[in-house]
Amino acid sequence: MTNCTQESFQFPRVNRRVVEANFNGGKITSDGGVLLLRQADHLLGLSDAITQALTDPRRAASCDHDLKGLLRQRLYAIALGL
Repeated sequence: MTNCTQESFQFPRVNRRVVEANFNGGKITSDGGVLLLRQADHLLGLSDAITQALTDPRRAASCDHDLKGLLRQRLYAIALGL
């Protein structure tokens, strides 16, 4: 039987630190899954595609956060069960 699971994931470096996710930690829980979600979103371009399909009627000069940032925050929160 073929094993089609990936043992670990490499993420882009953060400053000089290596970020890696693997599944050798036993039964633990963490919000670290958001890193995997962010990487998948980046590779698929999901939030970019959704942002392009939406219009933002707000006055840009009055906004602290752009539409893509707000969309990602909401998508990731829903995926994490928040």
